[in-house]
Amino acid sequence: MAELGKATQQELKDISSAFQVYGDFVSGCPYGSGHINDTYQVTYSVGGAQMHYLLQRINHHVFTQPANVQQNILRVTRHIADKLRAQGVKDISRHTLTLILTRDGEPVHHDVAGNWWRMYVFVEGAKTYDQIQSAHQAELVGEAFADFQNMVADLTQPRLHETIPHFHNTVKRYEALQAAIQKDAFNRAKDVKAEIAFVEARADTFGRLLERSAKGEIPERVTHNDTKLNNVMLDDETGKGICVIDLDTVMPGLALYDFGDMCRTATANAAEDEQDLSKVYSRMDMFEAIAKGYCRGAKFLVQAEKEELAFSARLITMTIGIRFLTDYLSGDTYFHIKRPGHNVDRTRTQLKMVQSMEEQAEQMEAIVKAALAE
Repeated sequence: MAELGKATQQELKDISSAFQVYGDFVSGCPYGSGHINDTYQVTYSVGGAQMHYLLQRINHHVFTQPANVQQNILRVTRHIADKLRAQGVKDISRHTLTLILTRDGEPVHHDVAGNWWRMYVFVEGAKTYDQIQSAHQAELVGEAFADFQNMVADLTQPRLHETIPHFHNTVKRYEALQAAIQKDAFNRAKDVKAEIAFVEARADTFGRLLERSAKGEIPERVTHNDTKLNNVMLDDETGKGICVIDLDTVMPGLALYDFGDMCRTATANAAEDEQDLSKVYSRMDMFEAIAKGYCRGAKFLVQAEKEELAFSARLITMTIGIRFLTDYLSGDTYFHIKRPGHNVDRTRTQLKMVQSMEEQAEQMEAIVKAALAE
């Protein structure tokens, strides 16, 4: 098999044939802007009509137990589909991801080269956005992720697989960063001294949510854990968030992780890898919109979760910054990079966002209070 991101048309045809799809393979092309997996849109011709599917090669270096990832996704998508069906929703495949099983009835295909593949029905008439277009759109995204959490709130037994242990555990992420700094395998720590100092100065806040969870104040939930804006498909006609995608990291977690990561991306005034930091700050109009949409939908929140909503935005933004920084120091092994120093640029935007949120902390708390009161 070709290297990641370089699958040929013949390879895509051969892999697709392992799944329960019918008709004639027409073509395949790279799709989306994800950092982790390789994603292709593949087209089949069925009786003259074109059918589209999403074919993904799972990055098994990141997701070391792809079968567990797929079992989680299969359970979650079927659970949501059952809920939608009971509500009388039509076109269910537009409102939740629909896995295409292999010809052996499995949710994932393991090829002879050791790669793991999955296939979904392509969601038609909707698209994702890497950057938010309006406050109204941000509000709809917030509501969509709240709806997703509502749908899976009762999917508790058996517990989902923890596919990446301690994924949003900021304390563990900080420990990994410290180890990478000490090892400094690529002699890069000297280039990011200011970024390391920024993180270290805030380390005493990293365990705040975990401590409250350990006390039983903040419950464990089924969470998405990667609530970027481009993980919600918005309907082309209505603009409404209709389908939450990229379910690799759906597993047990804290609802606050989802809200925090949503705010991280929705309130950013610039791209995640913007090199001109003067353009990077957290927009309060977008935060207000996200808070309104999410709080309107997330009626399951307990008091402790409500109290930590604004703080979670800062914490998760910091956590992602730590991950980018750790990956840079470790040789760029987790996130796809497009240029040398790409992960440094990503780190700096996240830390600038943290600083912006700190400066507006009182306003964020007031916004959350108002959103919860509506």
